[in-house]
Amino acid sequence: MFIDSHCHLSFPELREQIPAILDAMQQAQVDRAICISTKLEEFDTVHALAMDHAPLWATVGVHPDEAEVQEPTLDDLLARAALPRVVGIGETGLDYYRLNGRSVADMEWQRERYRTHIQAGRQTGLPLVIHTRSASDDTLAILREAGGFGSGASDGLPVSRGVFHCFTETEAVARAALDLDFYISFSGILTFRNAADLREVARFVPLERILIETDSPYLAPVPHRGKTNNPSLVPFVAQQIAEIKGLPVEEVARVTSANTEHLFDRMMAQAC
Repeated sequence: MFIDSHCHLSFPELREQIPAILDAMQQAQVDRAICISTKLEEFDTVHALAMDHAPLWATVGVHPDEAEVQEPTLDDLLARAALPRVVGIGETGLDYYRLNGRSVADMEWQRERYRTHIQAGRQTGLPLVIHTRSASDDTLAILREAGGFGSGASDGLPVSRGVFHCFTETEAVARAALDLDFYISFSGILTFRNAADLREVARFVPLERILIETDSPYLAPVPHRGKTNNPSLVPFVAQQIAEIKGLPVEEVARVTSANTEHLFDRMMAQAC
């Protein structure tokens, strides 16, 4: 019924609890979850989760906030993307929130890493999982520049596609992402009392362009805020969207699951 489009079951808080999490997912009618890679050093663990458990799928990527890690080459991403049950490229994007004394100009390494992921997405045809924090202008500008938009993909590659995950940006940023035919994914933040502005953004985004996620182990939705999150709690995000849209939660589950299946279409192809 529900799909958690973004979780981190390889993280220590959750890795030793996989059987219990899978049981909780089943009870909550969460049929599938996509385990997101944040660095190459953890990819084998992420991929093993997907290979060992039918409800789980994987991506390959290096998070923009990961500085002291193996820098991914295009070949690194392409080789891992070719493995079974890998359905997306990312988590990638830009994050200028923690500059730690650096300037935005100093973050060119992030921008180059992001371009490498975009190229991998285009070469494989897999969707990008985009993270952006305090960097939306550059995130969008580089996506337009490197993603094949406006050029008619004259290099012979498809234009980029994907999702802006754990969305916390403005309606203007959401509109720009939608104009690029990207999806918007909302997390448990949507249920927080101080997230009224974000709920207005969710009201603006068409249901046909929305995914739901936990970003677990973080951002547990109300009424579980402050606790360790896991994919079984993603229905609370769907319920909040249902309230915003004035729809039954079953309809939100149906449409967001169909959206996830459409975007991460390799998940459906390999399930057959």
